[in-house]
Amino acid sequence: MNGDKKTNGSQTARPFVKWVGGKSRLVPTLLSYFPDEFNNYYEPFVGGGALYFSINPSKAFINDLNEVLINAYINIKERIDEVVDALKIIQNEYINLDNLEAKKEFYLTKRRLFNQLPNDDFNKTILLIFINKTCFNGMYRENSKGEYNIPFGQHDSPTICDEKNLRLVSGHLKKTTITKFSYDDAIKTAKKGDLVYFDPPYDPLNTTSSFTTYQAGGFSSKDQEKLRDVFKKLSEKGCYVMLSNSDTPLINELYKEFTINKIYASRSINSNGAKRQKVKEVLVTNYVKK
Repeated sequence: MNGDKKTNGSQTARPFVKWVGGKSRLVPTLLSYFPDEFNNYYEPFVGGGALYFSINPSKAFINDLNEVLINAYINIKERIDEVVDALKIIQNEYINLDNLEAKKEFYLTKRRLFNQLPNDDFNKTILLIFINKTCFNGMYRENSKGEYNIPFGQHDSPTICDEKNLRLVSGHLKKTTITKFSYDDAIKTAKKGDLVYFDPPYDPLNTTSSFTTYQAGGFSSKDQEKLRDVFKKLSEKGCYVMLSNSDTPLINELYKEFTINKIYASRSINSNGAKRQKVKEVLVTNYVKK
């Protein structure tokens, strides 16, 4: 590996937003399946980046098709002082409001503004973090128009500006290439000995499952098949490749020529806490972990 799994004793950042499908609870399990050594690290569906931040690779390439999210990564990397200052202002405005009803109105006003701003507007990064910290269940979800539509979360005094973590995030990102390509373009520079981790929108467990609907557009069975083909091409190049997905007949069939490990993940997106249970997933690798 290019260095060790954590870069020379530096502190490890945490995701700065909560993202549907986030891997924070699965990080120890995922790390146990890592190859012992690899060169560069690629994560083309980075989302909240829990695994990326946990390993703090010395050279990484992260990518996501969600422009708002990727612009937030870029702004935190390049404009951290401005991000912190703006978040402190909006945090003070929110916390100093008299009651939850006033805070709800403030939240809804900011949510409307978020949906109106162009994706490359710096203020959209600030509002993304604000609404992620104050919305219901800390989710990110878009409706069919691509608009953020999560209701208010009844939070009285949330930490909207976690300055220490944001500065750690910025430091990690300084040595990382950030792109907003399609996933297959994002990994074109991967070479033999590099590690690519795919965490795509999951294949639905059933026809009514909404687990993958966090972004307008979706991810079809044809998309899953195309991803398998990209997985195979990377494997033929000599890359280490690892992929998370649902334990469904389609995914098991697509990856039957590779090593399919069965693991259990806690689902935390159900609004009913009693229904948040462990679900079996697959972790596919093109190598066998000894």
